[in-house]
Amino acid sequence: MEQRDVHLIGVPMDSGKARQGCRMGPDAYRIAGLGDELELLGHRVTDRGNMAPARHPEDAPGGHLFRPNAVIGWTSALIGAARAAMAAGLPIFMGGDHALSLGSVAGVAAHAAEAGRPQFVLWLDAHSDFHTPETTQSGNLHGTPLAYVTGRPGFEGFPPLPAAIPEENICIIGLRSVDGAERQALMASRIRCHDMRHIDEHGIARPLAAFLDRVADAGGALHVSLDVDFLDPGIAPAVGTTVPGGASFREAHLVMEMIHDSGLMTSLDLVELNPFLDERGRSAQVMVDLAASALGRQVFDRPTYAKG
Repeated sequence: MEQRDVHLIGVPMDSGKARQGCRMGPDAYRIAGLGDELELLGHRVTDRGNMAPARHPEDAPGGHLFRPNAVIGWTSALIGAARAAMAAGLPIFMGGDHALSLGSVAGVAAHAAEAGRPQFVLWLDAHSDFHTPETTQSGNLHGTPLAYVTGRPGFEGFPPLPAAIPEENICIIGLRSVDGAERQALMASRIRCHDMRHIDEHGIARPLAAFLDRVADAGGALHVSLDVDFLDPGIAPAVGTTVPGGASFREAHLVMEMIHDSGLMTSLDLVELNPFLDERGRSAQVMVDLAASALGRQVFDRPTYAKG
């Protein structure tokens, strides 16, 4: 197995939605042993500590959007941090709510463009996060990252995108909660979407394999964004956006094992963990185990052979 230089970047961001608690996520991952698990796999792990947002005006109370200036501050800081971390190895952005991906994805895409590689994104989530600030009904900007990084309008005041990601370079797996405005936007887009009915009917390996083949054929960089609510809440309850019917334990590990086997992943988000809602650290441990699978943990080295 290839040894990687892995950089853990804590992003205690809690401004992407009104329900608080995700700021505790980075330390929960540390306590659950993320760095130790990756070192046991032979990787060289550097914990860069927790980031802070760039300076920004205070958000006034009221208004439709929840703390937009804070989100802009985090996005500005994360674009630079992600860009720099990509030059040093494989960054893992430990969130924090999913609004962190406005900056992490934009930053890794900027690095890929500088290297002359196409950027691809695998979005493992119950939600499509394809709203703009103009279409979101909740006003929570953790539902907007994919709209921002693909260059949809409506993000006035946000940092200009260094490199927009083509819609056809994005694959969402695990969808089961999409409202009307997002549904219309997704249907008009070139994003590849696979909801849980598709997974029930065809399995999770087929659409993932097709997408990974496309990344490989293009010589692309692959960013994986893993939201806790990709998983069924019976497995990982520590998320403020629980939606029943998510990926099973084995489906989630299969996804991560296939990502590792592909050798394509260049960066990773772990987002929306709210330790305040967890049960004795169970969700944090599941997320750590999934990250370890994406970076090489296996029961057996393949191939395996039956006895006899």
